[in-house]
Amino acid sequence: MAVPHGNRERAVKLRRGLTLPILLLVLWEVSSHAGFVDPRFLPSLKDVFLTAKRELIDNNLVGELGFSLFRNIAGFLAGSGLGVAFATLLALSRTADRLILPSFNALKQISLLAWIPLISIWFGFGEKAKIVFVALAAFIPVVLNTYEGMCNTPRDLIEVGEALKFTRAQRIVRILLPSALPSIATGVHLGLIYAWLATVGAEYFLAVGPGIGGLIIAGRERFDMALVMVGVIILGLVGFILNRLAGKVEAHLLRWRVSNH
Repeated sequence: MAVPHGNRERAVKLRRGLTLPILLLVLWEVSSHAGFVDPRFLPSLKDVFLTAKRELIDNNLVGELGFSLFRNIAGFLAGSGLGVAFATLLALSRTADRLILPSFNALKQISLLAWIPLISIWFGFGEKAKIVFVALAAFIPVVLNTYEGMCNTPRDLIEVGEALKFTRAQRIVRILLPSALPSIATGVHLGLIYAWLATVGAEYFLAVGPGIGGLIIAGRERFDMALVMVGVIILGLVGFILNRLAGKVEAHLLRWRVSNH
């Protein structure tokens, strides 16, 4: 029985995608057992697995991950929602565009980590500050992509709205947002990725608390490299899963948009 072409392509992509990680794992294990590296700095895969098992059973690893995901989702939703609203204001108001956009373009050049001292002064060092930091990370790419998508709305669609005497709310809902949907989806995708990276940064640079970032800090302070590697692996896996989910949602939204035109 012949394998469908699409399934065969996915299988080939999967094999190619797994090749490098498997080779790195093999090299990691060989280096550890052959004594090429100090096991205190690069523990064996077995030690990492046993540490992960210990954290999962005895130290509430799932709960630590839950705290990180809560901060990520809360900050991402806040930043994305505000980003779409802010970009819509810039796209609709010529005055806001001229007054605010130059300052926003200057501020977006500042490294995200440079905002941590201000955020910690304004919001403290607790959960609120961490969520604000994550929201800021998601806010910027959503604004940039949404604004670009709305500004590139075809002129004939705008003229149709004017001819039908659409209100401003109708223009937003029926013309601007649907037209900008591909750009918004791209911005939200990037915002989700940046939000996860910011979640780790917030946990690492703000007050230590429950979360995967706190787990890595605990491993560093105890010089428990197996624990550090557990945290790093979890961060990578969750980031990969979030990226794939965002990609699938983006593709679904774009297919829905095409099918409705």
